[in-house]
Amino acid sequence: MPKNTIENKTIDTQNLPVIALVGRVNVGKSTLFNKLTEENKAIISKIPGTTRTSNEGLIIWRGKYIKLIDTGGLTFEDDVPLEKEILGQSERAMKDADVILFITDAQDGILPQERELAKRLRRIVEKPVLLVANKIDNARIETNLSEPEWPKLGLGQPFSISAANGRNVGDLLDLIYKQLNKGKRRPKKNAVRESDKAIDISIIGKPNVGKSSLFNKLIGQEKVIVSEMAHTTREPHDILVDYEYKLGKKIIKKKINFVDTAGIRRKSKVKGQLEREGIFKSIESAQHSDIILFVIDGNEIISSQDMQLGGLLERHAKSVIILVNKWDLAEDRSDTDRNEVQSLVYSYFPHLKFAPIVFVSGKTGYHVHDIFPLIIKAWEARHIKIPRSVLYNFIDEVQQIHKPARGKGTRHPKLLGMKQINIAPPIYEIIVKYRTSLHRSYMNFIENKLRERFNFFATPIVIKLKKSKKV
Repeated sequence: MPKNTIENKTIDTQNLPVIALVGRVNVGKSTLFNKLTEENKAIISKIPGTTRTSNEGLIIWRGKYIKLIDTGGLTFEDDVPLEKEILGQSERAMKDADVILFITDAQDGILPQERELAKRLRRIVEKPVLLVANKIDNARIETNLSEPEWPKLGLGQPFSISAANGRNVGDLLDLIYKQLNKGKRRPKKNAVRESDKAIDISIIGKPNVGKSSLFNKLIGQEKVIVSEMAHTTREPHDILVDYEYKLGKKIIKKKINFVDTAGIRRKSKVKGQLEREGIFKSIESAQHSDIILFVIDGNEIISSQDMQLGGLLERHAKSVIILVNKWDLAEDRSDTDRNEVQSLVYSYFPHLKFAPIVFVSGKTGYHVHDIFPLIIKAWEARHIKIPRSVLYNFIDEVQQIHKPARGKGTRHPKLLGMKQINIAPPIYEIIVKYRTSLHRSYMNFIENKLRERFNFFATPIVIKLKKSKKV
């Protein structure tokens, strides 16, 4: 579940104080991030540079909320992939933060990267910086803090913790909250809104289809790193966005939680622990979402991996909007070409014919904001509730238009009733006369009639059959 929601409550993160975790690679920032937020959001591994794009989460301590940002590990070496982008994200996080936690590894001691980062931090004179010595799993390791290299950083006495076993983490939180209570933005008790649940949306697709570019355009910020290097995004990143729209004369405000996910590809092509774990988290994010933005590359042939992802969406009954990305690179962008591409997409994904197709460019922003009204329309359709009396008349009318087609057996079927048993997704139960069966084509006919009558935009419909009891 995205961190910005707790059950059906929406968390307002906009005015919360911000803590940023900074430090070199492999000092345990992601372990501390998971410990403080009490969820397994950040991928943890011994591979340097595991975290690239900054993670964001919430801390609740003694009943009050604050926001936490985990930044990528720094090396200050030019030949490290994405080092420039990671440094840029770290600097933005430090700029946004009310308190900065400079995380170090007490077992390794102070390395040249710490000295370089300390120089940069000393320039941020208006913000408190807490020096944290991590991986102090026992008293013996704590003696390392008596070495003269620690005070030379110019950031005061280090605070000793172990993110892995939780040693002194509660005391660290007390210190952080005490520091924040001196500032303009203070920890809040009333961060939970009982009103509208945020719309949870996952952006999924195979590697390098442009998900992160689209994510940045949708949220209006350069939040995640965009690169032509495959698997730049290793773990899901979510941002809560406020969206306003008009309903008649009324202005409606809705919160939308966008989740950028790691590129998903077939198991046989997956390499290494990080990619496997990233894909697992992406699929988990999709399962917890209300609506999926399914991204395909408009300049490539639809692949078997695209088709596998399409099948995943069908199995989980998610509302879907298909985004044909990189449309700015298409040689022919005429209506005729659009129609041809649209027909081609539906031929590969016949089970997603309920999903609208939008031609976009994450790079230029072409038609990206057309997605927002479609999201609202899909959200409303997903929550349609049809009264039982209306469904009773509907199923009667359907049988008058076209008599039920027989499935297995010799007896002609008769439909005795219909009721809705779920919303989001909408699920219907049809009562079929005892010892008769209904042909699959007739269930498709009922589904199409439901769509025509009740406008289930971008939303799958699940129909279940129930045999009447023998009289």
